Amino acid sequence: MNKEIIIQNTIQFVKEELKNAEGGHDWFHIERVFKNAILIAKDEKVDVFIVSLGALLHDIADPKFYNGDETIGPKIATNFLKNENVNTNIINHVVNIINHISYKNSLEI
Repeated sequence: MNKEIIIQNTIQFVKEELKNAEGGHDWFHIERVFKNAILIAKDEKVDVFIVSLGALLHDIADPKFYNGDETIGPKIATNFLKNENVNTNIINHVVNIINHISYKNSLEI
């Protein structure tokens, strides 16, 4: 598994998927999240590959545009990562990030 190639493929995939997205959830938003996540990860004991994938795929299918269905994004991310031959444990970790990264989830107690 070549992590650099997977990251590059993920960037291209996300750019294509979000090419018609509205401003708050377009590629430029993802790019800002990705760069900030990498910057923060440098000072933390984390798997930068997982952080990168989570940041890149976190808004792959915003539920607002899928009748509130919060399962679409994780499904799209899972299918993409499986096609990239990413390890199942890594896929599960990335999906967990996607499931818990939203602002809405930060309000739950």
